[in-house]
Formats: sequence, C-alpha cells, structure tokens
Amino acid sequence: MTGAGSGIGRSVAVTLADAGWSVAAAGRRAGALAETAALSTGTILCIPTDVTSPTDVNTLFATVCEHFERVDLLFNNAGASGPRGLSFEDIPYDEWRAVVDVNLTGAFLCAQSAFRAMRTQSPRGGRIINNGSVSAHTPRPRSAPYTATKHAITGLTKSLSLDGREYGIACGQIDIGNASTELTRGMRTGVPQANGEVAVEPLMAVADVARTVLHMAELPLEANVQFVTVMATAMPYIGRG
Repeated sequence: MTGAGSGIGRSVAVTLADAGWSVAAAGRRAGALAETAALSTGTILCIPTDVTSPTDVNTLFATVCEHFERVDLLFNNAGASGPRGLSFEDIPYDEWRAVVDVNLTGAFLCAQSAFRAMRTQSPRGGRIINNGSVSAHTPRPRSAPYTATKHAITGLTKSLSLDGREYGIACGQIDIGNASTELTRGMRTGVPQANGEVAVEPLMAVADVARTVLHMAELPLEANVQFVTVMATAMPYIGRG
C-alpha cells in the first residue's frame, strides 16, 4: 500500500497487518515507514518509494513479488492536497503538476504494476482499492488540482473494473470525508465553506476508515465494493450541511 508513512495509510497498513495480511508499506520517508511498522506485531515490509517515479514503482512491485511471491491487494492511497487558499487564476503550473503527478500519475503507475502482477500470477487475480475522496463528487472552494485528480481517480477505477474482469481483478474506490489526521487538523478550528464562511467541521476516527478498507479487501473476488463513502456523519457534505 502507498502513502503508508502517516494518516490513513498508516492506520490501514497496521489494521491489515494485525488482521494477518503481509503488508508492503510504501512511502517517500523511510523513517516514517519504520514508525508505521513498529505499531504492529504483524508483517510489514517497508519499501521507500516515490510513486511519481516509474523506476521506483517497478522496484516496489519487484520487491513485493520477491518477498511475498504475489500481489493480492493494492491500496492506492498516496496523495497530495496541493496549494491551499489560492484563487484559480493564481495556481502555479508547478504546483498543479505536482498534485497531478502524485494523485493521478502515481495511482496509474501503481495500478498498472499491480495489474501486471495479478494478471500473470497463479492463482490469477487480485484487488485494487483506490483512495478517492468526497471531493471526487463535491469540491471544496479553491481546490481545483486536488478535485480534478480525484474526479480522474473515479474514471480510473471504472476503467480498471472493466479491464480487470477477464483476469479476476476487482477494483473499487473508497471516498473518505473528514478522517482525523494531521492533514485535517485545521478543521477543528475552521475551514472555508462554499458560501464564504469559515466553519468548524466534525471529524471521524481514522480507524473507521481502516476497518472499511479491511472489509473491502477481505471480500472474495467474486464480490466487490465498487464505491463506498465513509465520512464524519455531520460534516457539511450532504445537501447544504
């Protein structure tokens, strides 16, 4: 799984390992990955990886296949939020590109490598779970790079679901809203709303996300959670909040 050094990725990695999965934890920071591995008594193999690098991604999956012999699950979790608070016309190209490279190109590269392994291994097949976002459906103000990539992840999920059928590869997407991590700390004090106001938003425990991913992962390949939204119950997402 990618983005395993903190937040949602860390919680999911530990939950899967504690449930008996052999987990390959990928992320840019070796120290953070080691901290994740120390939280579980299960099997977590730490593989420093930049998901925007085709070479790194190829090495990641080669290492996984060498150690674990097969790939049964990819949780495509690594992501970047990009510039915050900038008007659309002020978003620098480099920052746009950085978000696209991580959120979309990185997800594509990892899914492609997983697909290749799952297609050729014996028994054939596996599952890919993409981390979307509630922003894949409803954007926040001034979030064009992040929102655009999360909409694109939905297209990637649907394409993988179709292309993987004949090889026993299932693909689903989890859209997460307001999980309590370092990235959402600001929601406790207030974040911009669509009407221009700033409001505190409720959060949910990141462990609730991890349990949902575990449920998706442990289904037989004949069944699939295509799309699921897990969110803080009272967050301003449904209707007008």
